[in-house]
Parts: sequence; C-alpha cells; structure tokens
Amino acid sequence: MQSASDSRPRRTHSPRAAQRWLLGAALAALSLRAAASDLYVVCNAGVNLQAADIRDVFIGEKSFAGAARLAPADNSSAQAAFLEKVMKLDARKYATLWTKKSFRDGTNPPPVRATDAEALAYVLQTPGGCSYVLRVPTAGVTVVAKF
Repeated sequence: MQSASDSRPRRTHSPRAAQRWLLGAALAALSLRAAASDLYVVCNAGVNLQAADIRDVFIGEKSFAGAARLAPADNSSAQAAFLEKVMKLDARKYATLWTKKSFRDGTNPPPVRATDAEALAYVLQTPGGCSYVLRVPTAGVTVVAKF
C-alpha cells in the first residue's frame, strides 16, 4: 500500500515490454552464437590460394594466385569475425589501412557484400573472386581455410 508521502506512480510491466526484452535477449544470444561460429574463407574454383596468403590478399599486397588475378570482397555480415580471427585487426584499423593504401598506391579496398549469400554469389560469378562466410559454403567454391 502506498503511503501519503510516496507519490510515485506504480510501475506495471506490460506484455510488450516483456516481448521487447525477450527479443533483445534472443538477438544478443544469436550474435554471440554467430561470433563463436566457424568462418570459411572461400575463392572461385579457379583460384589456388594458400591459407597463409589470405591476409595479404585482403590488404591488397597479393594480387595474383598463379595466373588468376585475385578479386577479394568483404562480407559485412561476417566482417567482425573475419577481422578478429584472420586479420587480427579491428574495423577502425582495417579502414585506416585501406585509406592509407588508397592514397599511397591508388588501390581501392575490396567491394563489400551484405550477406553470406551475396558473398558466395560474387565468388561464384567472379574469376579470381575470394570472400568469407559464416555458413558452410555451397558447391562450386574452393574453401581456402576454416577458422
């Protein structure tokens, strides 16, 4: 019971607030699961690339694998995991690296694809195409490494 000196209104918890909280908790759990999942670096079937070369490809230091001209593409849905697991960089350092490289060498950063599906489609359609995905890749691409 409220006393006369307690003029604060009582808070009631609405079902909507509970739904929003549950949705937030579910999204947080999914993002943790995605962060802990496997990451696959994939290339077009015509590319023969070694796992040790991945970092150099995505920072623009390696442009060819045999006779194939490499065409890497970033995947925004998997980029945080890629930068952490493979590149050992945060997003700010990666962007700074490419800004400096663009001015110094005139080289453009890799194009960005939004989803795993777009990244895989790019790799399949682009001779020399390479990217990374969080889901097990489809047939027709070469898995260079799994992290």
